[in-house]
Amino acid sequence: MILLISDLHLEEERPDITRAFLHFLQSRAPQAEALYILGDFFEAWIGDDAMTPFQHSIAQALRKLADSGTRIFLMHGNRDFMLGKAFCREAGCTLLADPSLVRMNGEPVLLMHGDSLCTQDEAYMRLRRWLRNPLSLFILRNLPLATRHKLARKLRKESRMQTREKAAEITDVTPDEIPRILRNYGARTLIHGHTHRPASHELELDGQPARRIVLGDWDRQGWALQVDDQGFVQTPFSLS
Repeated sequence: MILLISDLHLEEERPDITRAFLHFLQSRAPQAEALYILGDFFEAWIGDDAMTPFQHSIAQALRKLADSGTRIFLMHGNRDFMLGKAFCREAGCTLLADPSLVRMNGEPVLLMHGDSLCTQDEAYMRLRRWLRNPLSLFILRNLPLATRHKLARKLRKESRMQTREKAAEITDVTPDEIPRILRNYGARTLIHGHTHRPASHELELDGQPARRIVLGDWDRQGWALQVDDQGFVQTPFSLS
């Protein structure tokens, strides 16, 4: 069995989500051979050198799961793209590139966070290219902590304001991007998060069936996609 989750946006201000996640790690995740976390695991991340006691506690909980035998894979999101090797070492997880092609149930499956598919949001795509540039990342990681905190608060505030003002189709994935990326990677199943619109979309790709599975966010409830002999099944659960 494989489990996939995304968009938990963990932060101290949401202890309900943290409690639900820790319970998930203790109850359901140990039964899985692998756990994939596809981005926006934390609400914000300004660098491994700035880890708080809260973030260390999450890393230690992941390490306990990893030590029990479950492999953990973590992908950057748009909120935590500065997560680095130090956190992964402490947490016992492997950092995945975005996109990454893996095999599940005998088929190639493409995993993404999903923000790079929202190409109609041109302002965000420009910002993303700048933030993910290696030179920009080097500069950001070497800014004073106080400056990084201030910049993170500014970006989060602007993101929330812009999301409210933009039309839904702008903040969703661009439909034409789906067949293009699937063809590029030779896959017929795409799994991503980011949009907070959990669903399974059946598609046709070059005359063959294909699908796009969107992972749900953890806000009013939690979501997990389970991959096993029964197929790909995503279900919600109470955060309480």
